Amino acid sequence: MTGSRPPIRVAVVGSGAIATGRHLPALAAMGDRVDVTALADLDAARVEAAADEHGVPGRYTDVDAMLAAESPDLVIVCTPPSAHKGATVAALDAGAWVWCEKPPALSLAEYDEVVAHEGGGTGPFASYVFQHRFGSGAERLRRHIAEGTLGRPLVGVCHTLWYRDPAYFEVPWRGRWDTEGGGPSMGHGIHQMDLALSLLGDWSEVTASMSTLARSTRTEDVSSAIVRLESGATLSVVNSLLSPRETSYLRFDFEDATVELEHLYGYDNSHWRWTPAPHAARAGSGTAWEPQEDVPSSHRTQLAALLDAMERGERPRAGGHDGRRALELVAGMYRSAFLGGTVRRQDLTPDDSFYHSMHGGDAARAAAALT
Repeated sequence: MTGSRPPIRVAVVGSGAIATGRHLPALAAMGDRVDVTALADLDAARVEAAADEHGVPGRYTDVDAMLAAESPDLVIVCTPPSAHKGATVAALDAGAWVWCEKPPALSLAEYDEVVAHEGGGTGPFASYVFQHRFGSGAERLRRHIAEGTLGRPLVGVCHTLWYRDPAYFEVPWRGRWDTEGGGPSMGHGIHQMDLALSLLGDWSEVTASMSTLARSTRTEDVSSAIVRLESGATLSVVNSLLSPRETSYLRFDFEDATVELEHLYGYDNSHWRWTPAPHAARAGSGTAWEPQEDVPSSHRTQLAALLDAMERGERPRAGGHDGRRALELVAGMYRSAFLGGTVRRQDLTPDDSFYHSMHGGDAARAAAALT
């Protein structure tokens, strides 16, 4: 227990690799702040094996039955993307807070439907796994931006250059609009795009191009975009699953410094590089950037922040508008790539087909645009 508070009762929906490799270890690291009461998965053998390994007493193959029997305070959703909305809505309706893996939903329409099931005031709320926001390097940069000590943001780079071989796409739900929602723009690069937008703020317009170049997939395997931010800065975005030397690379050029982050699936302070502009270097400023602590980006770090928000009864970061921002950019990228031209953020309303699905309701048109 934390002080006089009882532990937060947690249930995990999905018992695959992301649950057993990331979420259950993160929960174990919370100690007596949490009590993991149940796992649910359609595969009974898998849920039994995961529950045995991690010492979880409740084992279910039906989410509704688990919610009724366990009454959890927090539900962590680790299913394939097509099941995110259903599990999240069910948990919210049962009075539980939700932490859901990315992508948050298959469309903006689904995302907004989930928000409609949240409680008012002190919750329950849904938030999403965007753990790269929560490392000490990003938090330090966020404070610099808020304080204006680096000057205006001018130019940004946001590249997710990963490699997935053909066998990766043999998993039945991958590379399909109806089950994954999109390609690397949706399921891979969304992490770095979320980090960039969480630092630099909302976007205003995007012009994008996408292709299916080398993998057997109904979606893209590479995308690129030029994004204008509301601040006036310009962001270059590239997402690829075809890049043998894998890297996640972000660069932000401010008036007084360049800040770079290069990592793959997670970072610590050593992955950041800060370069003061010549005038700032001559003045001796811009060098004392290192955070006092070295906190890696991780599920564990975001989970701790989520538990803090629950205890305060306030919406956690990476929820509401703050959790929607990157998904909205992805929708704008698909609209621009498939219809041509520049898309304004304000155009992605319920009257627009790309609000309802990432291929705009026309999979044939999307396929033609990607070839």
